[in-house]
Amino acid sequence: MDLQALRAARPRSPATRHALFAVPFAMIAVVTVGDVLAPPDVHLGPFLAAAPAVTASFAGPRATGFVGAVAVAAQVIVAMVRGSVTDLNHTFQIITLLLISVFVTLFAHLREVHEKELVQLRSVAEAAQQVVLRPLRERLGPLRIASVYLAAAADAQIGGDLYAAARTAHGTRLIIGDVRGKGLEAVGDAALVLGAFRAAAHQEADLPGLVDYLERAVAPDLDQAPGVGPDTDPQSHSPSDEHSEAFITAALLDIPDLGQGLQLVNCGHPPPLLLRGNRVIPLEVDQPAPPLGLSDLAESQLAAQGFPFEAGDILLLYTDGVLEARDEAGAFYPLAERAAAWHGTGPRALLSHLRDDLLAHTPTRTLGDDAAMVAIERLRSPAERSAPHP
Repeated sequence: MDLQALRAARPRSPATRHALFAVPFAMIAVVTVGDVLAPPDVHLGPFLAAAPAVTASFAGPRATGFVGAVAVAAQVIVAMVRGSVTDLNHTFQIITLLLISVFVTLFAHLREVHEKELVQLRSVAEAAQQVVLRPLRERLGPLRIASVYLAAAADAQIGGDLYAAARTAHGTRLIIGDVRGKGLEAVGDAALVLGAFRAAAHQEADLPGLVDYLERAVAPDLDQAPGVGPDTDPQSHSPSDEHSEAFITAALLDIPDLGQGLQLVNCGHPPPLLLRGNRVIPLEVDQPAPPLGLSDLAESQLAAQGFPFEAGDILLLYTDGVLEARDEAGAFYPLAERAAAWHGTGPRALLSHLRDDLLAHTPTRTLGDDAAMVAIERLRSPAERSAPHP
């Protein structure tokens, strides 16, 4: 991987690049001619420093150094025409221009090194995204699925939000979650949850069993959060402090291939939204479970709750980064309202609309927290299409 990925915003056509390179040389020519024709007490030489500075804004160190050398040569020519190179005034101008050209060339080199490092980081982030947050298949049984991930960090590809889907013998299981915190630790916790989900989604018979498996898989790792460990002073941390360091909100769903419903276990996550015609219905469970990693702090009887999910319905899963996006006045993003106002068709079109609308809602088109959305449309299964109508 080279710098082409980062220089995509720079002009690529030869004509445009030549036009840009013509600017510093034109500046050198104008200043040189003006300095030669100016009265003896007027010196325009200092303006030659602008030529390498301008070059450094769009070119690399070699081109910047070359333009700087041309500018120094032009200053030498001016000194020879107007008097002598050893003249004190011209000597200082030449030395000053030479130093400025060297510094600007050095800065161009450092910027290019930084760009290479940035390319490597992006490459690693893309690889991590492919391994940790695998793309969801567009079709899973009678479901049509689309997903979108918006990272808050400018150059990140993945953060602490997560989602995954797995096919079972009777339908499709999905998870969407949000790890408390940011950075590499959040990515590691997200990878842990996704790995546990993929390992157990085909083994556990029901959703409560799957949630219990995830809890047992992630709790030992979350207990070793920064500042909590065997060497930590027991007087400085209470048991609740240990678990408050890290936890994961999640919603897990079972969607059978046959039938017109779904099963949901919500572990402290924002409720999914069911889009049916012009209505948006939040799927609020009667008995929410605590977030993963906090089960021993709250007594909860794990139970899956059923909701209708008919052919033509679209189910919208999301993380709190969507809800917490603020506009210039500080108002949160009204997801349910914006989803209800959408009149398109298909999950991909829905997420495309919500993504653009969400970014437009923020003043700088950037989010304060990672945001993920998954849209699922239920289609009629082959068995249901072939079944005789009553």
